[in-house]
Amino acid sequence: MAVTLRRATREDAEAMAEIWNPIIRDTTITFTTEEKTLRALRADIYLRQERRQPWMVAETDRIIGFGGFAPFRGGPGYLRTVEHTIYLAPEAQGAGVGAKLLKDIELSARAGGASVLIGGVSGENAPAIAFHRRHGFDTEVVLPKVGVKFGRSLDLHLFHKFLS
Repeated sequence: MAVTLRRATREDAEAMAEIWNPIIRDTTITFTTEEKTLRALRADIYLRQERRQPWMVAETDRIIGFGGFAPFRGGPGYLRTVEHTIYLAPEAQGAGVGAKLLKDIELSARAGGASVLIGGVSGENAPAIAFHRRHGFDTEVVLPKVGVKFGRSLDLHLFHKFLS
């Protein structure tokens, strides 16, 4: 599968929502319960471009995934720590698309001055836990029952990777 990466534009919001909203609606991959509106996604795409932390889309003949990074926490003490997000269409999972997005995220975060990349993963997302271990993330910390979705308490697994 030939996949290219590029910066997301506001015109990509619909394709991104088509990937993200079923994950929000139907899974515990994210603890988020409110689906993304096109207006909110367009605004987020613009804001991330302004911050020089853009969403990247992975595409073949259409968008099959996207990813990016943002500040891990507020405040000057966390300026060099960012958290990444990657979401894939079902047909892109296990095809190396996530790894390609992660590599781009790492390069962009490092170029922007980040030295630590955080990955937060639902305890029910075994493939993402394995993905982080395969890609050099260390020190998994489990925060038990910090999330709630579908009436269940969910664990959050935190991973980190040094970029410098």
